[in-house]
Amino acid sequence: MKNYVIKGNICFSKAGNELCTVENGYVVCKNGQCAGVYEDLPEEYEAFPCYNYEDHIIIPGFTDLHAHAPQYPFRGLGMDLELIDWLNTHTFVEEAKYADMEYADRAYDIFAEDLKNSATTRACIFGTIHKEATLLLMDKLEKTGIRAYVGKVNMDRNSPEYLCEDSAEQSAADTEEWLVESKRFVNVKPILTPRFTPSCTDELLEKLSGLQKKYHLPVQSHLSENLGEIEWVKELCPGTEFYGESYDRYDMFGNSCPTIMAHCVHSGEAEMEMMRKQKVFIAHCPESNANLSSGVAPVKTYLEKGMKVGLGTDIAAGSSLSIFKAMAMAVQCSKLRWRLYDQSAAPLTVEEVFYLATKGGGEFFGKVGSFEEGYEFDAVVLDDSSIKHPQELSVKERLERIIYLADDRNIAAKFVSGKEIFKK
Repeated sequence: MKNYVIKGNICFSKAGNELCTVENGYVVCKNGQCAGVYEDLPEEYEAFPCYNYEDHIIIPGFTDLHAHAPQYPFRGLGMDLELIDWLNTHTFVEEAKYADMEYADRAYDIFAEDLKNSATTRACIFGTIHKEATLLLMDKLEKTGIRAYVGKVNMDRNSPEYLCEDSAEQSAADTEEWLVESKRFVNVKPILTPRFTPSCTDELLEKLSGLQKKYHLPVQSHLSENLGEIEWVKELCPGTEFYGESYDRYDMFGNSCPTIMAHCVHSGEAEMEMMRKQKVFIAHCPESNANLSSGVAPVKTYLEKGMKVGLGTDIAAGSSLSIFKAMAMAVQCSKLRWRLYDQSAAPLTVEEVFYLATKGGGEFFGKVGSFEEGYEFDAVVLDDSSIKHPQELSVKERLERIIYLADDRNIAAKFVSGKEIFKK
């Protein structure tokens, strides 16, 4: 169905600190795009079929800017370790299993189904170094109806022998084969994915830069997550002023190359300014940053500087695919940063994290993440009737409560680019 109306309590963002709510309103989908939000339905849309969700809350779908699909099976484990030890102890051991296609099939079935049933409608996802397993992941996500970017990971140094590609040449060749084969997908698109600078030789980054230019691809990676990691990059990349330059010298840091950098916990002023000017997207992953003792990213500062920011679950350093949980933790972590060591930047608000989860992260996919006219029609219907309360609550208060309770079981239906992909 291309044209229809959804009736309910509508919530969406126009700007970072502006949450718009319309009680008992209408949001119109026309040819897969939003045709506006109305208190009273215009006559021109009265003939459209209407999904009447009565007192339910209708929000734009969420965007998860950073998740590792192969790590989903071990979420909630190893949270007493910091980044590098956690990678060597848990992550690399698990990711090596995806050389076995039977294991990959079982694991990615679970991930794809759980993502479909979440409030996420768009996602940027890491696979593994394995070409066939990454294509399998893309195939399963394609069938869910979710729109996603998926990357075959590249790593040819400083990795366990069992999970290290033979050479930069072989890594690039496998990546190009994967790119060609991935052209068959419609909902799921490829994104170049050098794991992070320490795991990629200069030769490999140069070859990936060539593929980026040849196929006009976006890029995703990690940046300034952990203090030890930053020092390691300085040793590996002499002559660079800051971590971001290790990507920028290969033209994979914004500008004509759409780029997502996860974490950015410890980015300095020069790195921030380059990201701002070159429109690099930051995937803020608050739960992961806390679990791996990385720190608290200065997200409020990023927003005040006009930088591109969205949220990431960072499975499995994050424990859940719920962007609701990421929103709540983003507020909570910003309060700790403000209270403990930076009182110049106020904590994030509910309005701001809702913006990050919807329009902020959605911008990486284009006009996504809002019910403003002309945006792609991604919508999630929330039924909070199971949360009992004696007092009268406004629509905004009900939404705030759903965010903090972080319960994806409240989802009644989900639409992506105008197509209904899930309903209870």
